[in-house]
Amino acid sequence: MAIEAELKAVVRDPEHVLARLEEQYGPGRAEVYRDTYYDAPDGSLTGADRELRIRTVHGPDDTRTVLTYKGPRVDEASGSKPEAETRVADAEAAHEIISGLGFTPHIRFEKRCCNYAFTRDGRQFLATLVRVPELDATFIEIETIALTADGLETALDAVRAVLTDLGIGEHDLTTEQYTDAVAAART
Repeated sequence: MAIEAELKAVVRDPEHVLARLEEQYGPGRAEVYRDTYYDAPDGSLTGADRELRIRTVHGPDDTRTVLTYKGPRVDEASGSKPEAETRVADAEAAHEIISGLGFTPHIRFEKRCCNYAFTRDGRQFLATLVRVPELDATFIEIETIALTADGLETALDAVRAVLTDLGIGEHDLTTEQYTDAVAAART
């Protein structure tokens, strides 16, 4: 399974970062993600640092749904995880299948995103500027794929270079998951 080499950071100056993204990569794609994370009734998925998610993405021209499984972190410093993801044709059927297998919704929330897909030094990246309405912060996620665990550090170095170009430093990085932050904000 490929590894999503990703770093997430708190953005202290969203206008500056947005301007840099637009300057370097052109206009972004505004999308709203509606995420439902599932867990086993005993919490064993979350307890084992695994994720099962159905995400419906509402964009300016289309709506699509993806089913994602993420395995446990393979790098504690970044939180990078092996990931398998596939598009599904029928969101409601996907929710019914997951529920029918005994999984229950763990948490649901919305992310308002602006995505920038680009290639740099022969590597494909996705930069996502994120606002979660329940959280009082703006985040940026930069991701690329590492095909093996041996390639993860090189992939993360490439991600760090993109963040540096955007004015994001190591002190801004966070490994807190949105699921945990939203759950804390709701209590």
